[in-house]
Amino acid sequence: MSDGTYPTPTVEQLLAAEACREAARRYSYGIDRLDVDTCKSAFWPDATDVHGSNDGNAWDFFDKVVPSHGRWTFTMHSIYNHQVHVDPSGDTARGEMYCITHLFDADAGEMSTWYGRYQDAYERRGNEWRIIRRVCVHHGTTVDRGVDPMAIDAAPYRQASFDRPAAGRPIGP
Repeated sequence: MSDGTYPTPTVEQLLAAEACREAARRYSYGIDRLDVDTCKSAFWPDATDVHGSNDGNAWDFFDKVVPSHGRWTFTMHSIYNHQVHVDPSGDTARGEMYCITHLFDADAGEMSTWYGRYQDAYERRGNEWRIIRRVCVHHGTTVDRGVDPMAIDAAPYRQASFDRPAAGRPIGP
């Protein structure tokens, strides 16, 4: 809020902010699970996504980018410090969060890490909140080569790719 005050939000504003955060989480979950439909469920069909050289329809972007993430053994799009400000109308909101994405290539022994932010505009249509515009802001990247696994017996664990793609799979065990 630009005036420096932060009034206690109403219950309706809290519910709206949480619905916006849930949309952002669906995108992160969907891209990590290679689930195009879940990514699309976070954005309206007419939404735009400015993601590097992509500046266009979000759904078209997901059709291209989600399958491309299959080249990594696993990816983790982690979002933090998600601020959401619901507009007085109660039908639009703006948000911003930090994103750290880990992309692991087991064959090459490389962990690539992307650091940035997502700036989102949200819109409520009926009783549903989704992202209508996303701008992806890049802060930096790193690549760690020769990554060795921890000295634990990881064989008993389900491995990262067991649920990729996860289309139609319920969340949880």
